[in-house]
Amino acid sequence: LLIMATTSSTTVDFGAGATDATAFVSATGVSSGSMVEAWIVPADTATNKADNHWFDSLAVMAGNVVPGSGFTIYAKCTEGLAHGTFNIGWVHT
Repeated sequence: LLIMATTSSTTVDFGAGATDATAFVSATGVSSGSMVEAWIVPADTATNKADNHWFDSLAVMAGNVVPGSGFTIYAKCTEGLAHGTFNIGWVHT
């Protein structure tokens, strides 16, 4: 059985400084059995250079699937505070 996946990217915004940030991804094709995944995409944003995506010690994951609606991406700065926006790639089956 071949399962086609949908992939794209979004941003998470830590604002002026925070340890946690989330973004809801609208994806009407997700179901209760969908698998979701997120990862860091090191590319410049309006507030961060690509290198900051690595230096700011970010951890990301996807979860909280809402069938027919989407899912949440969770980002955490594991050392101190992160500032501004970061690129996050995602996929769901």
